[in-house]
Amino acid sequence: MSAGILGRRYASALLALATEAKNIEKVSRDLHDFAGSWRESRELRNAFENPSVSMATRRQVLRDIAQASSMDPLVRDTLLLVSDRGRMAYLPEILDAFDSMAEARSGRVRAEVITASELPEAYFTELRKILEQVTGKQVVVATRVDPSLLGGVVTRIGDQVFDGSLSHRLNELKHELSR
Repeated sequence: MSAGILGRRYASALLALATEAKNIEKVSRDLHDFAGSWRESRELRNAFENPSVSMATRRQVLRDIAQASSMDPLVRDTLLLVSDRGRMAYLPEILDAFDSMAEARSGRVRAEVITASELPEAYFTELRKILEQVTGKQVVVATRVDPSLLGGVVTRIGDQVFDGSLSHRLNELKHELSR
C-alpha cells in the first residue's frame, strides 16, 4: 500500500517528534499495536466512524487504550489529533508512511515480494541479499501470496516494480502476437 499525502504529513510529523525524543522504535511498536487493534476490532472502528459518538467519548476511548497499553504519549497525542479531525480511516496510510520514512531514515528499504505460491524461507533470504547488493541498503522483505500470478515473482521497492510473473509474461506475449 502506498501512503498518500495526508498519511505522509501525519507520519512525517510523528517521525520528527519521535526522532527528537529518540524513541522511534517504541513509537513504531505502539502505532503498529494500535493499528492492529483497529484492523481487528469492528467495535473500535464503529466508535470512531459513528457520527452519534461524541468527540469527548472518542478522546476518552483513546486515552483509556493508551493508558492500558502504556502507549507512548506521542502516539496517543497523534491519534487524538487524527481522531479530532475525523481522519481515523487514514490510520493504515499513516502507518505505512511512518514505516517507510523510518526505514529510509535508518538506511533500510522495504521490498514487497508477491509470489504465486508459498516459497521456502531460503528463497527470500537469497532474494534479500541480492536486493541489498542492488540497492546498497538493508532490505526488509514483506511477502504476500497471490495465486493470480500463475507463477513467478513480483518485487516492489518503493516506486520500482520488477514483474517476473507468468501472468505478466503471458500478457506481454499476447500483446506481441496481436501486433
